[in-house]
Parts: sequence; structure tokens; C-alpha cells
Amino acid sequence: METQTREVTNYQFPKYWNYGQYSSNNYGAHSLAFEDSEGNTFWFSYETLIAFRKAGHSRVIHSNDWAMTTGKHLNWIDEDHSKRVNDEEFNRLFKEQFNKNLK
Repeated sequence: METQTREVTNYQFPKYWNYGQYSSNNYGAHSLAFEDSEGNTFWFSYETLIAFRKAGHSRVIHSNDWAMTTGKHLNWIDEDHSKRVNDEEFNRLFKEQFNKNLK
């Protein structure tokens, strides 16, 4: 009787952290970042994706098309406004790098 073996690997949950600098943990869910098992990183302001980095690529940061709070979140990611891209470019780069549309 022949025995078959099967390799078992552990499931890797996404890593997450609060990138914000809030004085209270009550607001921590408003500025979360996630890294998936492939090393891709996503930064959110509330439920809105405002930056991403595909493994092996540079980080892409959205320009501030929202309110002051999201502007604060964008500054916590990177204060250099010259690195930010408009909505059209942000969506184009996401589709180019992940081969998926955001919306």
C-alpha cells in the first residue's frame, strides 16, 4: 500500500497596524495599514484606500481630495506632497500593478 504525503503550510493572516499618531487608541481604526502575505501594503483613512505599495514597487500615495483629517493621515504616511498623485493616476497605477480595478 502506497502512502501519499501532503505538504501542509501555515496560513499567514494579513499584518495590520495603526500608522497614525493619535493621542488616544479610540481613533486607531481610522488610520490602519495592512500587509498581505505577498508583501503588498495598503494604507487606509477610515475605509478609503489612500496609499499602497506592491511588493517590489515604490509606494503610491493619493493626493488629498478629502478633508483635513485625511490630509493628516497622508502626512503621517509621507509629508512630501510632491510624491502624491491624482485620482486618475492612482487608479491607473493600482490597475497596472495589481491587474485589478479599484472600483
